[in-house]
Amino acid sequence: MTTYWLERAWTGAGPVQDGLLVEVQGGVFTRVAAGSAEGAERLAGLTIPGLANCHSHAFHRALRGRTQRERGTFWTWREQMYDVASRLTPDSYFELARATYREMVTTGITSVGEFHYLHHDPAGRPYDDPNAMSHALVAAAGEAGIRIALLDTCYLSSGIGSPPQGVQLRFSDGDAESWAARVEAAQLGPDVRLGAAIHSVRAVPREQMWHVTGWAEQHQAPLHVHLSEQVAENDACRAAYGATPAEVLEDAGALGPRTSAVHATHLSGPDIELLGASGTSACFCPTTERDLGDGIGPSRRLHDAGAPLTLGSDSHAVVDLFEEMRAVELDERLASQQRGHWTAAELLVASTCAGHRSLGFGNVGRIEVGAAADLVTLDTGSVRTAGTGADECTAVFAASGTDVVSVIRDGAVVAGRDDRRAAGADLDRVVRSLWER
Repeated sequence: MTTYWLERAWTGAGPVQDGLLVEVQGGVFTRVAAGSAEGAERLAGLTIPGLANCHSHAFHRALRGRTQRERGTFWTWREQMYDVASRLTPDSYFELARATYREMVTTGITSVGEFHYLHHDPAGRPYDDPNAMSHALVAAAGEAGIRIALLDTCYLSSGIGSPPQGVQLRFSDGDAESWAARVEAAQLGPDVRLGAAIHSVRAVPREQMWHVTGWAEQHQAPLHVHLSEQVAENDACRAAYGATPAEVLEDAGALGPRTSAVHATHLSGPDIELLGASGTSACFCPTTERDLGDGIGPSRRLHDAGAPLTLGSDSHAVVDLFEEMRAVELDERLASQQRGHWTAAELLVASTCAGHRSLGFGNVGRIEVGAAADLVTLDTGSVRTAGTGADECTAVFAASGTDVVSVIRDGAVVAGRDDRRAAGADLDRVVRSLWER
């Protein structure tokens, strides 16, 4: 048994508490109560539950700083992203993902949802192990110390009615039945949550979606999908199907409490009601959405309609869930010219228990008896946090990932203050090597 004494703690329910004693056995909390620090390992600062990064494309991390030199749109950025995708092998993908996940862990992220569609070799042929790229991601997460939900993604077309082209051949299994057969054969280990994803309405034909939603239903697995990230996607969907992307997904049985709609930026009023009524989560990725010029999604309207908010770092233009949290509120202020749409506690729920639940980790994200023992401790005396009161507002509206001084997952320390520089050096080496290929 391990005992930690938390100087200040936000447990996921109620206000911040002082002097909280937690006991951990078998990776879960067995006792959570006020108590003395005597005989316990002290965690000085503000401690919160582990953070959930609900939308990641690990290989996009190689683009950071390299896509800012030219003007353009999401679609021109995508060509640079495809360049990275064309370079990766299972070995180099393992190295890049491990370095990316290490960065996540040092910023307080204890679980990641990897939206994984880079499946095959550059010619679109399966590797000898058809799930070699999946195994590379799982191995990378294991070495980095992060919990992973592998959201294996069905990707079949370059646009509605158009076959995959160029590097997109690496993404496609040919049809959804073949996708399901490959996923079913994956042996990823007991610590991995295997989920499904429909890349988007433009990348999976409507008649093929049922195979993906059926697989997810059969396995009671998380199901994620890019939804209405671009106006052009909405226009193409209406032209082809006479319906919005959200309506197409509803018709395919894709909406529901185990589903996460990623981005959900350009929605109609009826779309918002569809997501809310079905309990579909809305995964916002504000640092990527602003980096790509996507737009500002209706986060509060979705939440009020019944769609839980979750958060992701997506393209990893920034890996900092604290920045994602406050960006949700600040973007709403820009769009509405009013303040105070989201409380700090609501945004912390989105990045902890709601996020973990959307990845299939229902017992993670709270500091309570029976929950997985994930603890993230923030320095409350940094130049960003000093004088802010060391409460939930400190975590959301002042702190950054660089203020994380300790990360514990399943009761064991996986990162500390000194690990950040090593993670940066690893990323520098891996990314440089990739671009030199």
